[in-house]
Amino acid sequence: MGDEDRAVIMVLGADRIGIVAGIAQALAEANANIVDLASTKMGDLFVMVLLADLSSSKEDLPSLKARLEARGRELGVQVAVYHYNIFKVMHRV
Repeated sequence: MGDEDRAVIMVLGADRIGIVAGIAQALAEANANIVDLASTKMGDLFVMVLLADLSSSKEDLPSLKARLEARGRELGVQVAVYHYNIFKVMHRV
């Protein structure tokens, strides 16, 4: 898995049951693998950041992004998807 095969996924919204499961299911449906995950609650707010391996994915990044955003709408959360290389450049210090 190289950087070209990874995506950073950020999820933000009101905490509720099923957010992690719903996002994980959407990734599994695309045959994308979660390689790292961090989550926290800040009061009633749920925040999750995932690193996904897309090397075996059945979908390209724009299709996967659309799938995850749609699942986020179903779950009532915001989902942002970035190619790993773009994310690294955006957050370079």
